[in-house]
Amino acid sequence: MGKWNDYICVDVETTGLNSATDRIIEIGAVYVRNGLVEDTFEALVRPCMKLSERVEELTGITNEMLKEERDIHEVIKEYDLFERKCAGASAEPGAAGKQTEVEFLPLLGHSVHFDYAFLKRAFVNAGMKYEREGIDTLKIARICLSGLPSRSLKSLTEHYGIDHQAHRALHDARATSLLYERLWEEFQGREDACKLFSPVRMKYHVKRQSPIRPHQKERLRQLMERYPVVLNVEIDSLMRNEADRMIDSILARYGK
Repeated sequence: MGKWNDYICVDVETTGLNSATDRIIEIGAVYVRNGLVEDTFEALVRPCMKLSERVEELTGITNEMLKEERDIHEVIKEYDLFERKCAGASAEPGAAGKQTEVEFLPLLGHSVHFDYAFLKRAFVNAGMKYEREGIDTLKIARICLSGLPSRSLKSLTEHYGIDHQAHRALHDARATSLLYERLWEEFQGREDACKLFSPVRMKYHVKRQSPIRPHQKERLRQLMERYPVVLNVEIDSLMRNEADRMIDSILARYGK
């Protein structure tokens, strides 16, 4: 088919790069229909943990900005409704294990698998399925613009003269959408253009995480009273496996 005209361009800002241990702090998305922006989604997310100075500096998002925001379990349900609305669906979200007839739009992103991994973990932990196709502008740029010294979103928007406020989710999503259009304008004549610019099924395996148990909360509080331990995360927000790792780490450092 070549260039896709209907899609959702999505970007997430996070506390780090590991979708298994880091958390979403902002979701931004642009719904593009027939090549034009039809709707947008933007939400800050309280990660229930302290942001590093590096993340604050990089994103411009501060701990103060997030302290009164909703957590990911609330925000991801709202984002799910946004994707459903863009797909023209009126059905309620389908719980895990149930089939839905919604034909969701493909996701567009710059390193889209990064955003997809964080989103899928959030969906699964909320009890919802999340299987999507994706189009990756980073992959396209690496193939079509291999001579550039960098194919970062910042470098590519500068290359094409696209207005871009880096490292805020909605701004990144808008810029990525414009980048996709510009890349198509320049490289639609390639023999492999149809394959490069079309969505492919994304794969990321994740199991639903269980919330922290009462005895784990108590154990962590006991260890914090006994040892000079300061957690940068709210205990109640931890998952069971995260709590186990934290307890093991404290015991390995200070002993029983």
